Amino acid sequence: MTWTPPADAMAATRVGRFITEHGLKDIDALRDRSVADPEWFWDATVRALGIHFDQPYDQVLDTSEGIAWAKWFTGGRLNLASTCVDRHAEATPEHRAVVWEGEDGEVRMWTYGELRRQADAIAHLLVERGVGPGDGVGLYLPMVPETVAALMGVAKVGAVFLPLFSGYAAPAVSSRLADAGAKALITADGFYRRGKPVHMLDAAREAVAEVDTLTTTVVVHRLGHETIVDSARGEVPWPEGAANAFETRSVDSEHTLFIAYTSGTTGRPKGSVHVHGGFLVKIAEEAAFQCDVGPDDTLFWLTDIGWIMGPWQFVGGLANGATLALFEGAPDFPGPDRLWQFVERHRVTALGVSPTLIRALMVHGDKPLEAHDLSSLRVLGSTGEPWNEAPWRWFFEKVGGGRCPVINISGGTEVGACFLSPHPVEEIAPMSLGGPSLGMAVDVFDDDGKPLRGEVGELVCTAPWPGMTRGLYRDPERYIETYWSRWPDVWAHGDWASVDEQGRWFLHGRSDDTIKVAGKRLGPAEAESALVGHPAVTEAAAIGVPDDVKGEALWTFVVLSPGVEASDALRSELADHVAAELGKSFKPSAVRFTSALPKTRNAKVLRRAVKAVVLGKDPGDLSSLEDPATIEAVRNAT
Repeated sequence: MTWTPPADAMAATRVGRFITEHGLKDIDALRDRSVADPEWFWDATVRALGIHFDQPYDQVLDTSEGIAWAKWFTGGRLNLASTCVDRHAEATPEHRAVVWEGEDGEVRMWTYGELRRQADAIAHLLVERGVGPGDGVGLYLPMVPETVAALMGVAKVGAVFLPLFSGYAAPAVSSRLADAGAKALITADGFYRRGKPVHMLDAAREAVAEVDTLTTTVVVHRLGHETIVDSARGEVPWPEGAANAFETRSVDSEHTLFIAYTSGTTGRPKGSVHVHGGFLVKIAEEAAFQCDVGPDDTLFWLTDIGWIMGPWQFVGGLANGATLALFEGAPDFPGPDRLWQFVERHRVTALGVSPTLIRALMVHGDKPLEAHDLSSLRVLGSTGEPWNEAPWRWFFEKVGGGRCPVINISGGTEVGACFLSPHPVEEIAPMSLGGPSLGMAVDVFDDDGKPLRGEVGELVCTAPWPGMTRGLYRDPERYIETYWSRWPDVWAHGDWASVDEQGRWFLHGRSDDTIKVAGKRLGPAEAESALVGHPAVTEAAAIGVPDDVKGEALWTFVVLSPGVEASDALRSELADHVAAELGKSFKPSAVRFTSALPKTRNAKVLRRAVKAVVLGKDPGDLSSLEDPATIEAVRNAT
């Protein structure tokens, strides 16, 4: 079964109405024109979405310094917070902006009027503490309402927010704060996960002690107001709300909004620089046209502020006047229906997850799902990794009832947005990413840099886009070397992709994860998909291990389904299953049974950690790892 848009999709969706208003036939015609004439498209998008510029821009796109250093909306002045908060607080102050649910069942709700009051309060506090335009402010927070206000308050000041994963240990926090020369940190005393408090303030204090530039720590009370705020350390409590409005500062469209750090295998993390104008316009467009988010919607993406989808949710939802739904804890605690209960209770209309999460929830069967009314859902979203077919179908057919499109998007922290995405006005095949995102000159290249169809190749982009990183912070050479050095004026993203004979796009994993078995190239996601397609397997990871004969041998690690016993017979059966799916050349040399796989909080499997365990090497930066005990689980695999 594929998603087929209803007959009224063109009139009922925001992208459909945009297509009609501009006299175009369908989404393919819009894709073509948006790439052929990007200045027309992005200017029309600004107008269609009502994005506010205090001073209109003179030029949509300036590539005078080369497309790697493109500038957007030049001459224009704005502030992202004006579009995301202020205009809604003035027009519809009682409209729900944020709803949050704690793991213990506590629910809090803020209107747009209250969100503005809270954002203004933190903006006033930061200015009083000496934070000004361009200064770095770390956001080391769980997904609570104050996190939304903190991001918008920092933006109002013209300062630069640094989103930090809530599960980071102190060294990971301090390295990022120090790299950016941060002057302030906004954190919390902690949060709850799986029934236990996670104390953040201790880690925050340890991190701050290592950062000479940082003088202020703002503390949000989540675990209890008995938390002692130590003024001698420069700590102050979260302000209760501004009595006086803060005058949001107008900044240049290319003014830095935030630095998003990604983990590297060695050395210091990469800091992707994003700006007010480009990030706002691109993310607002994606939420509106890809996920059809508008003022009547409640958007929930299961993520963390430290992943790019955290800022994506906040900016995409608020720029379009929607309600943000925030969630504390694990999606299967205290029961396997926690996520579905949350969707029902808060009438979520747009739900975003990772394929790994769906694979994990499928293990519990359909009953937890069927116990809840999910009729509010209109759009399903996914990102983070390739799908395999059975989980995709369960998500589409069981969660969405076959009536919600699966908007499977792919981009990245450095992209600031999406390269690939389907839209709700087109047919969507299982596991497909539809096609290029609007305004994105995306292609698949072979090894010689020529367009490739019907085979797996390198995902590239041949033109700039508004949401692209403005370089890696304090490391322009690394930026050019990482993304622009393989082919002239071509961004090589590091993903394997393919386009089939029907023009549908698919991802096949990271190209830097490629396994070469006897000279034949294999993406680990292909082997993992084959394994997860077997009823005995819940999760899988595939890696390449040096081999004297084959160059690399395919090793696989699997987590078995409940009730399934590990055995040599099953090991042989799984190896044969992969060979039957992928070809005899790709029969695994090893199938290992493990109780868990190392994953990030947003459910990406850390293959390099698995490989490091096998080879006895340093796995590099593991600060994004959700559960360090999973490393030992891999080490004890049989």
